[in-house]
Order: sequence, then C-alpha cells, then structure tokens
Amino acid sequence: MSDKPSVLFVCVHNAGRSQMAAGWLRALAGDAVEVRSAGSLPGDQVNPAAVEAMAEVGIDISAQRPTVLTTDAVEASDVVITMGCGDACPVFPGKRYLDWQLEDPAGKGVESVRPIRDEIEGRVRGLLAELEVPTS
Repeated sequence: MSDKPSVLFVCVHNAGRSQMAAGWLRALAGDAVEVRSAGSLPGDQVNPAAVEAMAEVGIDISAQRPTVLTTDAVEASDVVITMGCGDACPVFPGKRYLDWQLEDPAGKGVESVRPIRDEIEGRVRGLLAELEVPTS
C-alpha cells in the first residue's frame, strides 16, 4: 500500500450504502485516503433518504452521482469494499477485499436509513484504525 491508501466502495446502485460509506470516509480521513465509490448497475441519483440521513450528521453527499464500476477503479484501489454487489466486482491479485453485509436502504425512509448510516460509520472508523489513518 502506498503512503495514501485508496478505498473503493461498491454496491449495486451506488446510490445508498456506498455513497454513505464514501461520505463517512471523506469526512473522517480528509485527504489522508483516496476515496472512490461505484455501482455494478448505478442508479439515476443518490437515495434522498441517504442524503438526508448523512446531512443530519453534518456530511453533505447531495452533489454525489452514481458511477458505474470499472476495472480501472478496482485496479487503482488498495481496498475494495463490496456491499451486496455479488459477483459483479472484478477480482485482482494483491487487492484487499472486504464484504460488508449491510441492509439496502433503497425504498426506505430516513428513519430506517439512520441505523444503516450509523453501522457504516462504525465500519469506516474500524477500517481507518486498521489502515492506521487518524480520524478528524
């Protein structure tokens, strides 16, 4: 791993879980980590309930857009974290892969998205500790 680790979050639509995880990582690590997120079948927009839930904790993901998963994004990342994308994520030797089993926030209201947001925060904090990246 280089001095600045890179992390790619992948879920199917790149509209909820992966966007919240990327938001947490950017907020907690600042410029110390390169952050990417993508989806195997990206949606049209970030889930409004995810945007609202993140805004409640002071993290703005409203300008983010779902992005299609590319081989280049996987190759350029040190850690690839999947969240329900199944076999759609290409596997390359030398990459660290983690699969976070998280409830899908699609179609849920903000009340149901908050616990998912909070679980993602805990996992991101754990990841940063493993990567030995201080949090802000």
